[in-house]
Amino acid sequence: MTEPVELPIEDSIDLHSFQPRDIAGLVEEYLYQAQRKGYRDVRIIHGRGIGVQRRIVHSILEKHEQVLSFRDESDLGSTMVRLKTNK
Repeated sequence: MTEPVELPIEDSIDLHSFQPRDIAGLVEEYLYQAQRKGYRDVRIIHGRGIGVQRRIVHSILEKHEQVLSFRDESDLGSTMVRLKTNK
């Protein structure tokens, strides 16, 4: 078993280096931490490919309680997410 890797929480996250099986938990935790840091808008970079990571990301965003809305960027390689504020 590999040790968890701590990532800095910024206004975007690039999922290219992660396995599809790790995406769900990673995105959930990222959204939680980004909202705690006060980010209102974040970008999740999932790549274009055949859409596996994009579908995983969108399925999480559709039911995540901190997400107000989301939309694909024009290149279809990332998704912009609007988070609820902490107020």
